[in-house]
Amino acid sequence: MLLVVATLVQYYFTSGSSPGYVIDAMRDFAETEASLRASEFSNAVVAVDGNQSGQNLLGNNLTNWTNLVMDMYPPGTSVRDYTCPYCNVVQPPRAKHCHDCKKCVLQFDHHCVWLGTCIGQGNHCRFWWYILEQTAVCIWSGFLYVENLPAHSERAMWVDVIMIIVISILLVALMFLLLLLIFHSYLVVTNQTTYEILRRRRIPYMRGIPGSVHPFSKGARRNLYNFCFARTSVYAMEPLPRALELEQMSKPYTCSDVVSCRCC
Repeated sequence: MLLVVATLVQYYFTSGSSPGYVIDAMRDFAETEASLRASEFSNAVVAVDGNQSGQNLLGNNLTNWTNLVMDMYPPGTSVRDYTCPYCNVVQPPRAKHCHDCKKCVLQFDHHCVWLGTCIGQGNHCRFWWYILEQTAVCIWSGFLYVENLPAHSERAMWVDVIMIIVISILLVALMFLLLLLIFHSYLVVTNQTTYEILRRRRIPYMRGIPGSVHPFSKGARRNLYNFCFARTSVYAMEPLPRALELEQMSKPYTCSDVVSCRCC
């Protein structure tokens, strides 16, 4: 019962959390600029409605946000290529517009219909824990059903039939949850998202990168640490690695790399 309650709490905690919207990152940027340079940015808009466009959000500081974001892309990248036509904001790397939420999401993974919200930079860790708890509930429930199945031979046959049906449903759910847990664990270790894997060829800045290269990965150990402990802000943005860094990532592993834990 404690496990079920914990899973329900995690469900509502995750569904009510923000995935990290670009519009909120822009507001946070405007507030920071206004506090550091109050005299220069006295006209910055720091309190806005979430439905307002990026043009209204930053006002005169839109150029500063654009410069900040475009510095994360390779030199010569066009602003038009990364301006969302729906939100009218310049998207940082790994951001994508969600047509269900009607907002651009930082480090967009997918829109979860079960939770009713996007999974992104701000709540991916909570989503992973929710899957883990759901998997534990299925395993524990299935174990109890299987253990109780031959316990009372004098009960009606229809009770056993119902229990077998429930166990079958639990097994199907468990297979789905285990695959989902393993897949998202792989995403965490390699610092990728579901969208980047499924739509890699549709993302302009990832088309020329070999499929075996994970451009945002900083090693398995650091990826795990950043995912679990180092999330100081839901508005942290990751720049694209430069050509030299991509060249280093594309090199095949050698025995010395394994000894030096290059993958970590």
